[in-house]
This record gives sequence, C-alpha cells and structure tokens, in this order.
Amino acid sequence: MLETFQKHLETNLNMLHDGKLLIAISGGLDSVVLTHLCKNLNLKVSLAHCNFNLRGDESDTDEAFVLQMAEDFNMEVFIECFETETYAKEQGLSIQMAARELRYAWFQELAAQLNFDYILTAHHADDNLETFLINFTRGTGLEGLTGIPEISGKLIRPLLPFSREVLEVYAIGQNIAWREDSSNASTKYLRNKLRHDIIPILKQMNPQLLQNFQTTISNLQDSQDLIDDSVVRIQKKMTVAEDGQIKLDVHKLNKLSNPKAYLYQLLKDFNFTAWTDVVNLLDAQSGKQVFSSTHRLLKDRDFLLLSEIDSETQAQAIVIETNENEVIGPFGTLFFEKIDTISETALNIIYVDAEKLIFPLILRRWEEGDLFYPIGMKGKKKLSKYFKDEKLSLIEKEQVWILESAGDVVWVVGKRADDRFKVTENTTNILKIELQ
Repeated sequence: MLETFQKHLETNLNMLHDGKLLIAISGGLDSVVLTHLCKNLNLKVSLAHCNFNLRGDESDTDEAFVLQMAEDFNMEVFIECFETETYAKEQGLSIQMAARELRYAWFQELAAQLNFDYILTAHHADDNLETFLINFTRGTGLEGLTGIPEISGKLIRPLLPFSREVLEVYAIGQNIAWREDSSNASTKYLRNKLRHDIIPILKQMNPQLLQNFQTTISNLQDSQDLIDDSVVRIQKKMTVAEDGQIKLDVHKLNKLSNPKAYLYQLLKDFNFTAWTDVVNLLDAQSGKQVFSSTHRLLKDRDFLLLSEIDSETQAQAIVIETNENEVIGPFGTLFFEKIDTISETALNIIYVDAEKLIFPLILRRWEEGDLFYPIGMKGKKKLSKYFKDEKLSLIEKEQVWILESAGDVVWVVGKRADDRFKVTENTTNILKIELQ
C-alpha cells in the first residue's frame, strides 16, 4: 500500500512533499495508518489529537496512546481537551456536530498560528460512501452526491481512494497497533447503522461496490464541473454587484430553461434553507423577502436584491453639538466647516445658512411620515414619495439617513438638501457639511 499511496501523492497531491503538515489523529485505524504512511515517506508532519471527554477513561487512554506514538516517532504533538457536552448544550447542537465544530475550529487555529500548510484527515473510501448514502437518504442536490472533497482549502484527505479493508490489511501486515472507539459499534447513529447493517449487504450483492462507487462519484463530479461553468456564464449575464448588494434580473432568470435550478446555484453559498420561498420571490410582489442566517433576499420591482444582514440597521440617532467638526456615522464621516464663500458642489456636500440651524442637530435614519422641502423646488414632499421618484430600492431606502434641526430635515444625507436652510444673498454665516 505504501507504494500505491506514494504514487497517489505524486500524481494528485504532490504539494504535500514540501509542505508543513498537521495530521488530525484520533488513535483509530485510519489516522494511525495515515501517520505511518507519511512517516515512511519522510513528510514533515505533526500530530493533533482532540480529547472530547465523552468516553471517560477510554478518551484518556486514546490520548495516552497518541502521546506515546508521537514519542516513538519523535513527532511534535498537540493535545486539546474539550467540554463537548457543555458546548453542545450551549450551541443547541448534537454531540456529533459539536465535536465536529470544535475539532475543525481548533485545527484551523493551529494551522494559522503555527504556519501549517495543510491539515490532513484520514477519511477513506468507506467514509465517502457513508456520506453519500446519508445525503441521499436525507434528500440533497447534486453537490451532496459528489462525496467528500479530497481538497478543501487547507484540508486534504489523502486516503480517499483507499478502502478501510485495505488500511486494515496494511496495518496488520506492518504490525501497527491502533485504538478502537467503542461508540463506533453502536447503531443508534445513522452513519454507524449504514456502516454495520446496510453497506455489508450492498457489498455482498456487489463485491465491486466501492470501485463502482468511485466511478460514479467521478462522473458526478464531472457533471458538477459542467454546471459550475454554466453558472459562471449565467452569473455574468444575470447579476450586477453595486452598493454592497447583488442584483439578480428576474426577467432574465425567468427566461432560463430551469430558473429554480439556476437560482439555487447562484444563491447556494448564502445559507438559505427555505428554497421554496426563495423561488416564489420570482413571481412575488415588491417588498417580499426571505432571510438566511447571514443574508436577505428582497424582491424589488424587476430584481431580487441580495444583501448581507446589516447589524447596524437599528443604529441609534447621533446627537451633534455646536462645536463638533467631525461626526462618524455608520455610512461614513460628516465634516462641518465654517467658510466664507461657496466653491465646489456635489451630492456629498451641502452649504447651509448656519444662523437657521438650531443645535443640537440630530443624525438619524429616516422614518415614515418624514417630509422636507427639496432644494430648487416649491413646496414640500414626503421622503417616501421622493424615494419613489428617485427609484430607490427598498434596501437603498433603509440605508438613508437624515440630518435634522429642531424637527426639520436639513439634508437627506448624500442625496438632497432642504430648501429652508439654503444659503441666500442675506446669509452671513455659511456652514459647509461634507460626507466622506
């Protein structure tokens, strides 16, 4: 097996020969064999072991086993103990998911702090088949059927082409000792039930199951590559990024042969789960929206607007005293300067008659019912009507702030000043307000 493993690295993972590697080792067959293989090929490896404190003395014995192995091999080893059950309760996770989050976060932290190039895990072909079946039984898209990726950022899984049987034969042949996790024998977990009850029957029915599965996975991955290429082309035609949001053209999406499929591919990385609601936005009225844990998708006229959820949406009003020259807000910085004459003009600059201002000024988000007297126009206008005339999207409207003096709008910041505060021939005290 060592020769086959070496050829696999040379063909597909040659970067491991020169990298600084961290092996995630539990003490079980898979990670122990991976460590032996890497050691025999003189790769630069260190070990990282997680003690999840879930199996009492057995967890401590696993830790001691790894420490002894590291000493025997003269390898650097890192040990971290976790209060997994406490973390699971605090985060509302299953024990398995909690352990997964804890270990991968720690591996990434170690890699960042100590400049490891890659983190190696010992997932093998049987793990890949189990993951495929789990996703299949729960319902998934094509991505869920393409198996465990061999390379995912700094994570590399060099044993994916090898079956557990091959690893065990190698370990026995080389007199390699390993630890057995007693929890792996329990069939209360879906993965273990598949491992012990279902997959052995499938292998009896077809002794070439794993080989055929690898071929299927390869074909599915090729199909996913074609889809990814197609999505990139569609993305360039359908989407525009501007003002911190992504606009998707609804008319163009609806003309595609399968809008639902493309919409999923375009939005799959933004943590949405209510996909039926997402698809329904294509035919919804303006104002309908769907949230993920991190993003919002909003129907606005002929577009779907994707934006990150703004933690400052409920930002408090800012009070501006007379002597302040600079005020920092969520949108940028306002500068106040007394000047003698008006020079440049721009949307981000207004000039007001300072004598007409009543301090303190208030900087706040606009509210329904706000109105102002747009400079250069006669009469007043509600901000909601002004936004409609300016064709501001719902998201753009939410980002609007106003500068207020004694209840009167001085400036729709960055957009339009109020006529009541403009500089006239009778003005003797000019205040320049600039947004940067």
